[in-house]
Amino acid sequence: MSLIPNTATLLVTILTMAAIALVGINRSKSGAWTPTIRRLAGLDAIEEAVGRATEMGSPVHYSPGIGAATDDSAPQTFAGLEVLGYVTQLTAKYNTEIIVTIRQPNVFPLAQEIVRQGYMTAGRPDMFQEDTVQFLSNEQFAYAAGVMGIMNRRHVAANIMMGAFWAESLLFAEAGAQVGAIQVAGTAAMGQIPFFVAACDYTLIGEELYAAGAYLSQDRVKLGSIAAQDIVKGIAMVLIFVGSLLATAEIDFLANLLKK
Repeated sequence: MSLIPNTATLLVTILTMAAIALVGINRSKSGAWTPTIRRLAGLDAIEEAVGRATEMGSPVHYSPGIGAATDDSAPQTFAGLEVLGYVTQLTAKYNTEIIVTIRQPNVFPLAQEIVRQGYMTAGRPDMFQEDTVQFLSNEQFAYAAGVMGIMNRRHVAANIMMGAFWAESLLFAEAGAQVGAIQVAGTAAMGQIPFFVAACDYTLIGEELYAAGAYLSQDRVKLGSIAAQDIVKGIAMVLIFVGSLLATAEIDFLANLLKK
């Protein structure tokens, strides 16, 4: 049996990545290896933001972005929802109200259950209210207008935004700045990062968002998975560097090998 032409390298790559990931996760779970993630100031500042809201007696606003759970922005959405669970437990610990605003219908039940579970984990199921998680609109700028209205009416003291954001990113950041909220944002949408950096107190850039859940929970499986991904990226960088040198020397061995 022969492979489909030009798929051997893809197959080897997938198997190698899977093997590295499995080894990394298993070693991390067994305690033989404890990966660490560098300090992320934006995530460390979340407790400070919730604490400030508690001191001021004002609510925390949280948005997991405007992406859906079924499109290409889903990884960012799920990363934002994972941070939501942590923030909910903090607000329960400090007895502070949280307002979660949702754009996508298929994200709403997920966010609602995450918030409910967060309160239960913190031992405060009584804090969950039906209007804690609010579906505003599936239209982008109608949702943006709703979020800005909530920020101004409720005078939120902390504005946390983690997920996929597009043209509304600066609108949210400016609305939060106008009410004097401490703002923590994170997105992998590269076109929106400059707006968050300019207008927010702390910003998670690109893949820092995907590492947020593991950083906050210190879950060994997640830490092992992230460390394994970094190893794979390192191997890819070495191949690119070696391939560049060989191509410069007009040696096409590696290029031909990768074409198989």
